[in-house]
Amino acid sequence: MPSPQPGHPAARARFLRIDGVPLHVRTEGSGPLCLLSGGLGCSWFDWDLVVPFLTPFRSVVRFDRPGYGLSAAEPAGDRPAPTAAGEADRIRAVLDGLGLREPCTVVGHSLAGFHVEAFARLHPERTAGLVLVDGSVEPAARPHPAPGARDLAARAVAGAATALAVPYLLGPTARRVAARLATVRHEDLAPKPLVRHCYRTGRALRALLRENARYLDLAAELDDLRRTRPLPEDLPVTVLAADDGCRTRRTETRLAEQRELAALLGADFRTTAPAGHLVMFDRPDAVASAVLDTR
Repeated sequence: MPSPQPGHPAARARFLRIDGVPLHVRTEGSGPLCLLSGGLGCSWFDWDLVVPFLTPFRSVVRFDRPGYGLSAAEPAGDRPAPTAAGEADRIRAVLDGLGLREPCTVVGHSLAGFHVEAFARLHPERTAGLVLVDGSVEPAARPHPAPGARDLAARAVAGAATALAVPYLLGPTARRVAARLATVRHEDLAPKPLVRHCYRTGRALRALLRENARYLDLAAELDDLRRTRPLPEDLPVTVLAADDGCRTRRTETRLAEQRELAALLGADFRTTAPAGHLVMFDRPDAVASAVLDTR
């Protein structure tokens, strides 16, 4: 694995209006294109340790979905709940907004694995490779009933919590606790000022609750896409699974699920240890290697 190298082009941050929502987008590096998308509740800076390994060899795009990081929240009106196809189209729109139309290696962590796989299936001509970083796995998922009511309930809970200043008081602490539980080093390596700025707002809580409420629906939608929209036969696909080094039932089950996902997709299966679910913190070099080896 090459070491991070100095001298790559400086990061450029900008805001793109996608479907009426200003999204924070960051581009840096040079070379073939790759896009990094974080899991439930993640922000652009959760990839900070990975990016220096990539930028000498890749042009890297990161963005915050609505409500996360520095991106604006979606309007309070009657906006559709998150879908796999919608998130795939959002990725395409971000790349289009940047004027980047060449094929891209799409990298998704956890929940965003659903999003980038949907992108690869719906936009194969725009996809150079697919990397799932400890991606979500829900075999034979079925959507829950009343998606509109569930989305409305998620909005209402977030609104009530925000009115009581819960995100302001507890949001950064909750984020740090969750990150510590998801790493073998048991610490949140994200910059504390950015965590405070991004996670004490109601928009981050609303985004998280809305995505969580639609989790099984996205999994079921992706199952349908797997039956109707096959991946290109020559597409490089990698499944990178986190192994925390503990031989517990939970760890073994998780690794077995990741192995089955790789078999389903015809993917190169890799494990990295020791690493928790936030593989980007524990083993950024392994994440970068999975990306760089796609082509």
